[in-house]
Amino acid sequence: MEKREIKSRTKGRLLVMGTAMLWGLSGVCTKSIAWGSLSIVCISSIISFFMMAISKKSIRLHVTKENLIGGLMLGLTNILAISAIKLTTAGTAIVLQYVSPILVFLYEIIFHHKKPKMWEVILTGLAFSGIVMSFADSMDMTRLLGNIIALGSGFTVSAYVIIMNGNNSDSADCTALGNLQAFIITLGFMLTDSKLTFDRTNIIWVLIFSVVQCGLANILFAKGCKLVSSIECSLLLTLEPILNPIYVFFVTGERMGKLAIVGAAVVIVAATLYSIMPDLLEYRKSKQPLT
Repeated sequence: MEKREIKSRTKGRLLVMGTAMLWGLSGVCTKSIAWGSLSIVCISSIISFFMMAISKKSIRLHVTKENLIGGLMLGLTNILAISAIKLTTAGTAIVLQYVSPILVFLYEIIFHHKKPKMWEVILTGLAFSGIVMSFADSMDMTRLLGNIIALGSGFTVSAYVIIMNGNNSDSADCTALGNLQAFIITLGFMLTDSKLTFDRTNIIWVLIFSVVQCGLANILFAKGCKLVSSIECSLLLTLEPILNPIYVFFVTGERMGKLAIVGAAVVIVAATLYSIMPDLLEYRKSKQPLT
């Protein structure tokens, strides 16, 4: 039984690490495709939708209010994130999405009257300071707009997380609906995109983005997250914002500014600690001797 558990956890770790490595390709794929951002979202969304249907072995969807709204938030996240990567550095765009834990934290305080713990306040402030540093590093208007859009994706990610934590939503159906809604929203923009050319380079990168970064990564995560603890999952997924700018640098030569790198490190550390702190405190409490 112990050998089975070890084997299962090892498999889960590998699947989650694979997910992070594939999700990290979003920046290099987006930067390498000459199309407009909405055209990229349109094609990748419909391909991801059919990949999810194949994974589920069914194209049937449970269309509920929660799944529709959650799917819309997921679709908007894809649209905003890809648009942000086109306008600012890929690393900054991904890191600014990490504002989502702060927003979920504030949501719980305001609407659920949660009393914040001191460590939550400290880590939230730390993450916010990292976001400010990332903003301050790119003050020209183009990158500033990209940073604002990236922050917007943090809001939609937060809404998606909140909806998914409810009892009336289903992650698989929500993801499929999100892809379908993103396709419908962006279809008109793709059809009028003057940059839409089907040369070999664009086709290769679009297929990598759609099939590998979106479709395959989501399937790996759906399987892997069930085999590891939340603390391990959170730690392993921090590979994504670390690898994202590295991939982009080696393929396109794009660099993040020094202040943006420091801000990214601060945000990643704060978000990781925020995710694992409850488990660490619970573990520490369980190890205290009884009096």
